[in-house]
Amino acid sequence: MTRNEGTVDRIIRIVVGVVLLVAGILGWVTGALMWVFIVIGAIALITGVIGWCGVYALFGISTYKAAPKAEGPPQEPKPAQ
Repeated sequence: MTRNEGTVDRIIRIVVGVVLLVAGILGWVTGALMWVFIVIGAIALITGVIGWCGVYALFGISTYKAAPKAEGPPQEPKPAQ
């Protein structure tokens, strides 16, 4: 699994996941909505923590910006033969 969530995306998912889980577990919502909050909260929290979203992968979306690779010292061009 290649990471496909950026830092801001992950933070939002973790915060929303925790809020939904707390709302569902502490009984701020009841009935079927409680289970919806718990399931969606768990999914958001898990995807935020691991940095990979299956829906993003399905549609080829990525908010992850990889850090530029460090370049080594400049290489001298090889002489033509």
